[in-house]
Amino acid sequence: MRILLWYWGRRGGGAQFTLGLASELAGRAGIGLSLSLSAQGELVDGFRALGAPIDMVQTYRGLGGFATGLLRVPGLARRLVDQARGADLVISGMTHTWTPLVAPALAKAGIPFVPVVHDAAPHPGDPTLAWGWRLRRELGAARAAVALSDAVAGTLARVAPGLPLVRMALPALLQGAAVLPRSRGAGFRLLFFGRLRAYKGLDLLRDAFRAFRATHPGATLRVVGEGDAESCAPGLSALPGVTVESRWVAEDSIAALLAEADAVVLPYREASQSGIAPQALAMGVPVVATPVGGLLEQVRDGQGGVVAAAVTAAAFADALARLAEPGALERLGAEARAAGGPDWKAEVDRLLAGLRPVLSAG
Repeated sequence: MRILLWYWGRRGGGAQFTLGLASELAGRAGIGLSLSLSAQGELVDGFRALGAPIDMVQTYRGLGGFATGLLRVPGLARRLVDQARGADLVISGMTHTWTPLVAPALAKAGIPFVPVVHDAAPHPGDPTLAWGWRLRRELGAARAAVALSDAVAGTLARVAPGLPLVRMALPALLQGAAVLPRSRGAGFRLLFFGRLRAYKGLDLLRDAFRAFRATHPGATLRVVGEGDAESCAPGLSALPGVTVESRWVAEDSIAALLAEADAVVLPYREASQSGIAPQALAMGVPVVATPVGGLLEQVRDGQGGVVAAAVTAAAFADALARLAEPGALERLGAEARAAGGPDWKAEVDRLLAGLRPVLSAG
């Protein structure tokens, strides 16, 4: 099977996922892998190390670059089609702002296009302008779609009935991130890591942490990610024990950040799936989550997870309290390491098995 893996984004979970997928495909017998990537991508060196043929495309940085770059999109679409003529299919690792403008050209040329759909609906509070148009354009050009959770697959089945769906779970995104030693302090070191957005329930976390710290005064909460925490949860940064770091975290610093925590917290009001959950669990860091969407597929009792009984601050505080039970942190960490989580080899096996009938049917 000759696969062209396409991702023009620069950084973050999409780039990490695409690199993980490319790393597994590159070593497969019977797979011919080629890549179309952004020359501005932060993981370019990792992709180059795979030895697969790469077309490095000049994309953009910032809003101004996006606007002026639109003039180049028709030419870039032809360039991608030309490269794809040597492949059996094109897989999009994650949507990019130019993906809906380019994907129809693949379909018009008769080249099977398969997007990996991380989100099948906009998150509450996120911008929705052109969201439905973008998804319809991509799915309308697709021969099949890949869903990373049953929650996303269910939504796709409703918005694109009849489109073949391929399932794979989301493995840990950081390749080779080892289980790092962690020293236990006097308190509980909680970490919220990721984009700071309204749907991620920082207001629930604020109230839950206030209640938890009332009975565990040594507890700390570190909130790290791009965005405005105060707009999501007014008063969060002023709480005793809370530090907020509104910043981007480079990939080579993520493992150390997770290793410094006793537990990762995901107080989301809605979720497709989380890239942080499998990474933390793979490193033996327990995860506390709300019972929403794809989180229920990733964070499980008995496998290093603690799932709140409801999407409320009180229920999340109760879930945090379970960390303070005698021996709980050690037990949860051991459970996470023993469970292992989704494996890239096994999940790419599932992906390829799902793609073969799609190609034969075409």
